[in-house]
Amino acid sequence: MPKLFLIPTPLAAPDTPCLLPHEAAQIAHLTDFVVEDAKTARACLRHLGIRTPVRALSLSLLNGHTPADALPDLLRPLHEGRDLGLVSEAGCPAVADPGADLVALAHARGFDVCPLVGPSSIMLALMASGANGQCFAFKGYLPADAEGRAKRLKQLQQRSRTENETQLFIETPYRNQAVLTDAVALLDDDTLLCTATELTSPQQQIISQSIRQWRNLPELPNLKKRPTLFVLHGGAVTKSQHLCR
Repeated sequence: MPKLFLIPTPLAAPDTPCLLPHEAAQIAHLTDFVVEDAKTARACLRHLGIRTPVRALSLSLLNGHTPADALPDLLRPLHEGRDLGLVSEAGCPAVADPGADLVALAHARGFDVCPLVGPSSIMLALMASGANGQCFAFKGYLPADAEGRAKRLKQLQQRSRTENETQLFIETPYRNQAVLTDAVALLDDDTLLCTATELTSPQQQIISQSIRQWRNLPELPNLKKRPTLFVLHGGAVTKSQHLCR
């Protein structure tokens, strides 16, 4: 039975190692891929040990604009008996990624789905935040307008407090600074806020502290045009917070 391999890609530079050797060996034979961006995919695949020359690979596009009725054709290699690779723009495919619909269709068609271990900005940010890792939710993007963003931040804080559930969200890089400024201005003093910026790169910066501590900084870090994942926890006070008091 042909397999759909879910292939993680680096969060930072495309030549950053991100697969274990035995997993790289599993995909070395692949010639067919579904990718979010052809240019990015070629740069990553060049360093993954694929035996076929990159220019000779078959790359089909799947992004947020791909219509649902185009998905079946993307699985054509599987129907023809060949393994297929699904590659995200960065990190793990099908997580906060349009590839999820293709994975669901592969299951519905009876094909094997094989996820490979690799970097996930969501999990890395959660690990580094010190927030509750037993109960958490990824919320995607906040509203773009200031009023909607403020309302959503308050809702996430209340949800976290009520359920003791860590909330994770992202924003387009050019709006990161506005999100951070609003969060520091609007959220409660004891709410934990973590910014995980440019993960796995040499410029990686992770700051995790209470809103009270954020307000006491001489100035906020510059997050403009820097990929950042936000982690918010407004629930029960953690052991470490008790110790820091």
